[in-house]
Amino acid sequence: MALFGKKKETKTKSDKDVVKVDVSKAHATDFDLTAVIVGPRLSEKTVGLGESNNVYTFLVRRDATKYQVRDAVKSLYNVTPVKVNIVNKKPAERMVGSRNRTKHVQGEKKAYVYLKKGDTINLV
Repeated sequence: MALFGKKKETKTKSDKDVVKVDVSKAHATDFDLTAVIVGPRLSEKTVGLGESNNVYTFLVRRDATKYQVRDAVKSLYNVTPVKVNIVNKKPAERMVGSRNRTKHVQGEKKAYVYLKKGDTINLV
């Protein structure tokens, strides 16, 4: 028995074999979307991006994906994001002070959420 054989089996589907799935009973997500977004990230840079380019920045969970962030923004703020970018800042040891002491800096995950021109999110 070989793993990769030369003969390929072809399966034909007839109308009798088609399985219909009721989409109304399917759940969009299996978890709580409010837990995906930790909170907004407010700094000079992010406020400027929000005013000029309609980009909003959020701190998100370490295991969050773009699609989960998109769904969470849709459900929490009632706006549809055009694009979501994720930036993962890893934890690191930094030099602090004049005596070469090291300090542990905690990592974080940020999500940049791009909205249409007319949409806004009131974070303050």
